[in-house]
Amino acid sequence: MAAVDSFYLLYREIARSCNCYVEALALVGAWYTARKSITVICDFYSLIRLHFVPRLVSRADLIKQYGRWAVVSGATDGIGRAYAEELASRGLSIILISQNQEKLQMVAKDIADTYKVETDIIVADFSNGREIYDPIREALKDRDIGILVNNVAVFYPYPQYFTQVTEDKLWDIINVNIAAASLMVHIVLPGMVERKKGAVVTISSGSCCKPTPQLAAFSASKAYLDHFSRALQYEYASKGIFVQSLIPFCIATHMTAPGSFLHKCSWLVPSPKVYAHHAVSTLGISKRTTGYWSHSIQIGSQSDCSSPWTLILWCQWSVGLSCLG
Repeated sequence: MAAVDSFYLLYREIARSCNCYVEALALVGAWYTARKSITVICDFYSLIRLHFVPRLVSRADLIKQYGRWAVVSGATDGIGRAYAEELASRGLSIILISQNQEKLQMVAKDIADTYKVETDIIVADFSNGREIYDPIREALKDRDIGILVNNVAVFYPYPQYFTQVTEDKLWDIINVNIAAASLMVHIVLPGMVERKKGAVVTISSGSCCKPTPQLAAFSASKAYLDHFSRALQYEYASKGIFVQSLIPFCIATHMTAPGSFLHKCSWLVPSPKVYAHHAVSTLGISKRTTGYWSHSIQIGSQSDCSSPWTLILWCQWSVGLSCLG
């Protein structure tokens, strides 16, 4: 009987001493739940404000806001062409830059005929390095460049260990992914500063958010673009220049098989045209954004390497598809 009483007394004392720890844990749990709830509410508000509200109001006058001409690099395919067409639909004259003259002429004519705007082309292979920029500078001289879209990029053909990447490919990544955006901004920014208005849009990639094994050089180059854009925004916002870093995730292209998973999930992986329509509506509103509502949800879920973006990226490459951005 004494043993039983002793056990009961011991249990009661232990329970009494643990009450303070239970209460402390309850407070921690309540604080964590409240914090997460506030974060979710703020993220949802930002999602609505950025991706849906602008589409309900009248479209901004981009010519009045930034200037008459828009320059788009890598403009013959994918996001670049779609972005150029979206800007043209808003009345801007377009200067297209790419290395294929025939495709440039075709796209320029198509945009001019469809949207009744003035177009021009500059043939330039950014992989050739420094020598190409003097002709570009001369071609853009005395133009009212209101918007610069840095889109041109070089991709891995498939995930590779760094030592398997050829030296030529590494130089292409440096010259095209890094140098092109830097030098193009250096060419057009003085005119924007003089006019006290302009916008620079640099298309990075979702892979810039985390180190990406077997895409090391590519993801690092996209991280450079993201940091470069964010730094420029701090430097030039007070001078009337808006600098935006776009970090898209997967975009469906003409290389995507018609019956593939990506075409069935167009809300998750939009076409370049749909993506550009959404992305342009964020211009002047968000300095750093994915540009598309479902991509913003994806980036919010990147807590570890099992995030939806990582799975989508690897699945996409494994079936030989293309991921722009």
